[in-house]
Amino acid sequence: MRLLFLACLSPKTGNCTTAERIREHIESAGHICVLRDIVDFNSPADVESLVTGEPSFEGALAIHLHKGGRLLLGSKAPFGIIFGGTDLNEDVKDEKKRAVMEQVLKKARFAVAFSYKMKEEAEVFWLSQSSKIYIQPQGIETKAATSFSWRAFLKTSGVNVAGVEDLQVFLLVCGLRRVKDPLFLVEAFSEWHAEDPSVVLIIMGPKIDPVFTGEVEANVQRTRGVYLATERNQEELHAALKKCSALVNSSISEGMSAAILEAMHLGVPVVARDVPGNSAIIRHEDTGLLFATPQEFVSVSKRLLGDRPLLERIVRNGKRYVEKFHSLAEERIVYQNLVELLH
Repeated sequence: MRLLFLACLSPKTGNCTTAERIREHIESAGHICVLRDIVDFNSPADVESLVTGEPSFEGALAIHLHKGGRLLLGSKAPFGIIFGGTDLNEDVKDEKKRAVMEQVLKKARFAVAFSYKMKEEAEVFWLSQSSKIYIQPQGIETKAATSFSWRAFLKTSGVNVAGVEDLQVFLLVCGLRRVKDPLFLVEAFSEWHAEDPSVVLIIMGPKIDPVFTGEVEANVQRTRGVYLATERNQEELHAALKKCSALVNSSISEGMSAAILEAMHLGVPVVARDVPGNSAIIRHEDTGLLFATPQEFVSVSKRLLGDRPLLERIVRNGKRYVEKFHSLAEERIVYQNLVELLH
């Protein structure tokens, strides 16, 4: 089959990584899967023109019911849909968007939710479509570059860490947009850094929202102990992760964070904001640490650095969890089988 796959493809983001991985699964079964960014299309008519052109497409996929799925509503080709966190955390609150999402789900041959919780949240609005919603967690594979040094990285970024022993880097990986809320911890972390100069917070990710990026840059420039870093390719990111003290997630809402799962798989402890998408994959003090406030973040992070048995338990159980529930091979089989429903 020749399939069109629509997704948000901002470089080096979780959406882009997920879409590329699923495309590889589909193509490994012998299909042709053409991945296109939703920003390339203004309307469903644009997509239908592409689908029926030469060479034509026999089916389609999209990530996000509203962002991607709405563009498939004018298409005669059968399609499947993959829920994104924004669908169930944000877009369902908008009555007009929710109505469009319902149309998409009714027309789709299948839908994929990353967790039981996501499916349950979808059933609150679209219980009649429950039978077509399949649960498939994200499959995780990690591969780190051969070497990485935070000291060297910070030095090249103009950050002076001379004289600081046992540097403790907390890495917050996110695209700079409001839902990721990277400023949530900045003030509290800076106060902690003033007490203990060995702890630093690095915010790493692409500049997605230009206005919000300006706010983040302005705040970070006047804050000690917090630094911005541009996005890295996946191997470089994984190498940076392996050298940090913990991965941080401060999102207002999440679907299923690939960065969290990758950190777990690499044996890196995770300290994440207690929101439904995160608590669905993190058990507090077992596979990671959860926090609700900036002050609680500092408290649990201090515990992590000072409690070796806790650190070892979290690392061990986190890695075991990902290996058990986020198998790349199982994910490949599921998507290859689902694509057959588009015939």
